[in-house]
Amino acid sequence: MRIKLGVIFGGVSVEHEVSVITAIQAMESIDAQKYEIIPIYIDKQGIWYSGAMLRDIKLYSDMDLLKRYAKEVILYKRDNLFYLQNKRGLFRKDVTELDLCLPIMHGTYGEDGNLQGYLETVGIPYCESDTYAAVVGQDKVFMKQIWKESGVPVVKFDWFFDTDYNKDPEKIIERLEKIGYPLIVKPARLGSSVGIKVCKNQTELNDAILDAINYDNKILVEEVVDNLVEVNISVLGNYQKQSLSVIEEVGSKNSILTYEDKYTGGGKGPSKGMASAKRIIPARISPKLEKEVCDAAIKAYRSLNSSGVVRIDFLIDSKNEKVYANEINSIPGSLSFYLWEKTDKEYHELLDDILNLGVRAFKNKKSKIHSFDTNILSNYANNKEKGIKGIKK
Repeated sequence: MRIKLGVIFGGVSVEHEVSVITAIQAMESIDAQKYEIIPIYIDKQGIWYSGAMLRDIKLYSDMDLLKRYAKEVILYKRDNLFYLQNKRGLFRKDVTELDLCLPIMHGTYGEDGNLQGYLETVGIPYCESDTYAAVVGQDKVFMKQIWKESGVPVVKFDWFFDTDYNKDPEKIIERLEKIGYPLIVKPARLGSSVGIKVCKNQTELNDAILDAINYDNKILVEEVVDNLVEVNISVLGNYQKQSLSVIEEVGSKNSILTYEDKYTGGGKGPSKGMASAKRIIPARISPKLEKEVCDAAIKAYRSLNSSGVVRIDFLIDSKNEKVYANEINSIPGSLSFYLWEKTDKEYHELLDDILNLGVRAFKNKKSKIHSFDTNILSNYANNKEKGIKGIKK
């Protein structure tokens, strides 16, 4: 009997379209002999839909058509089984049963722990990083603080809330300028290079902060790495065991890797997600730097307690041969399959590993103690009878 796999994608995020591309790539490659694939699409308003037609990417150019024929659903648990239920109609029949979920939602409300927390509450097994790892993996400030404490090399950085800047912008600017120009400004909890700008002076810094505040109330500012070479590596596993992909060198005509660089290959032709980015595999770095990247990737992965497949992006000062961990992508674009294909692991094999790790993590979590067979409320009722009577009045 095949495992009924719900693939969750879309979402209320600036990375919505990228998520759709990644999910459809994955659904085309999942072993259909092992898994019955059930698409679960979340639109930009947070409405859940299901239906076989959601596997056709052409459908997403006509949202009215999609919403007319896809079934609007909710996920719920009954008798320790998990179901998608139709929200429309008089009797609201079950659409299908689910055994396992694969979240493929990038960015806000999907990659940041929100979806994982919901799946935890429902109780359904799911793959990739859990709530805790997803939260710290999406918040670049948390991420940098944990990495710095764990001995993972990071660039100089500072951060603040939008209210801090609105209250006293001069004080914030003065503090940030101590890092030294040029600076890079980022919304702390976004991905895909959205809202990120490099600043060479105070005017540009103010403008970049005001732009970043449109996306997040928490802002990260970092020093810019000189002689920059950007490389990425994917890690697969859990806290017990990790495997590394080949290292890629990512090319860009811009001073930073932009959304267009990552997902549209510079805007020419149809997007293939992260597989559209210009890249050199393997990266043109020395064996010494390669070892430093690999060692730092393992340490970065374990320090956040990540699981499943991730991509970790590094910045290298090629002149001084210094390596810095930049960020982790807990649900990376295209699930980094292009890196694993170059590491002699086909996409269907990578997906099989991700799904098996998800099942293993669920079984491990179920083996731990989460509650006690005691009822303190019963004791409270026996000892506080007077108080209970008072409540009834």
